[in-house]
Amino acid sequence: MSATAPRGRRLPLVLRNPSFGRVWTAQLLTQAAGRMFQVGAVWWLVGFAGGERRGLESGLFLMVSTLPAVALAPVVARVVARHAHRTVLAVAAAVAGAVAVPVALWAYAGDLPMPAVYTVGLALAACQAVFDPCLTTSVPELVEDTDIEAATGFELSTQSLAGLGGGLLGPLLVDAGGLPAVVAVCGTAYLLAALLVASARFRHATGTSDAPHDPQDAQVAPDGSIAGEGAHGTPSAPRTLRQILAGLPFIRRVLLCFAAANLFTTAVYVVMPLYTRGVLHSTGTTVATLEAALGAGTLVGSFTGARVPGRPVAVGSACLAVMAVALGLPGLWAGHATAIGALAVAGWCVGVIGVRFVALFQRLVPTADKPGFFAVMQALLGATFPLSSLVFGALGDHLGARALCLVQGAGLVPVALALWWLAGRARPDTPRTSPGDTATTAHLTPAGETS
Repeated sequence: MSATAPRGRRLPLVLRNPSFGRVWTAQLLTQAAGRMFQVGAVWWLVGFAGGERRGLESGLFLMVSTLPAVALAPVVARVVARHAHRTVLAVAAAVAGAVAVPVALWAYAGDLPMPAVYTVGLALAACQAVFDPCLTTSVPELVEDTDIEAATGFELSTQSLAGLGGGLLGPLLVDAGGLPAVVAVCGTAYLLAALLVASARFRHATGTSDAPHDPQDAQVAPDGSIAGEGAHGTPSAPRTLRQILAGLPFIRRVLLCFAAANLFTTAVYVVMPLYTRGVLHSTGTTVATLEAALGAGTLVGSFTGARVPGRPVAVGSACLAVMAVALGLPGLWAGHATAIGALAVAGWCVGVIGVRFVALFQRLVPTADKPGFFAVMQALLGATFPLSSLVFGALGDHLGARALCLVQGAGLVPVALALWWLAGRARPDTPRTSPGDTATTAHLTPAGETS
């Protein structure tokens, strides 16, 4: 395909860029494996191994599985900034596989004790906490600037595909072969992902490649200096996570809104198994169907989000309002069709929000700050996940699953209103660049403020 071929006739990015295709496939494998283990283990606890406090036990497991993304954010930022990204990605996937495979053999040899299940969940989550922000930071090393939007769409769609595939297979494998089958498949997927990343070609050899080397590729800060360089053109000292967020005040407020929203949206992973068992009185097949509906909706949202009209913050507030209705609906009208439809709609909203905001952040955040920013973004958005899992898991032992659905929907309403208020005050200054132009760092600031 020639470079002058019309855009509509070009091959998909994962086919015309083999290195990005391999890394994207590795991301799909790792996230699907992690999701498969989480969903499978929760269904194993709720449907088979859990006792009278199965809600609290499943919530504790999810809490342990989400803590690394929060606790390791400063460490991840330093690792991603200082080391070759291909090495970081390959090692993270290989370590996860090296943990899962022996545990799978142990599980096949005899009963796997509960502490071991929690330990595996913690280890896999720690590796994923390194892999995900490193891959997001690596996108400019794998694709041209004109392909960043497309790469972001593929990257975010991976989470949808992983949720769809992993969430579907996890409960089914538990019903068919128990937890050992889930762990074995996860270990194999992680090892294959490590091989794919190792075979990919990155444009730069070190983790410091994020600093611009060509004036045409540089990002110019509001004061006229080039991002990532000092006053005399020498590399500036890496900024701390606090300094990065302090320089992005409006983005910080948006991230806090989404962190608050996650307190209620991520509870769906605790509520779904409890709803299946307590309201629908069904099996792991139903859990898999609900996970598939959520994943399919997110996938569609990832590929259609760019077509939704409106500024990102306004779109985000509208999507949160729709999610509030969707997540609360199964609490009012119980049934398989209601739950499946509600989760599909909620997933679509998640996909739209993800594409619009991550693509925006790729453009707005200075290149030198991206390793730290995406690590702290993951930490902020994941900070409420452990709390959400614990709280909703404990509530699940005292409240019905329908009541939990209503709590989810009601909790999203004030967050949607807060984001809508920010949208009304936002003054976007989005750069418009073309190949060969110098990209200008843009900031979204509330009206009347300067950044």
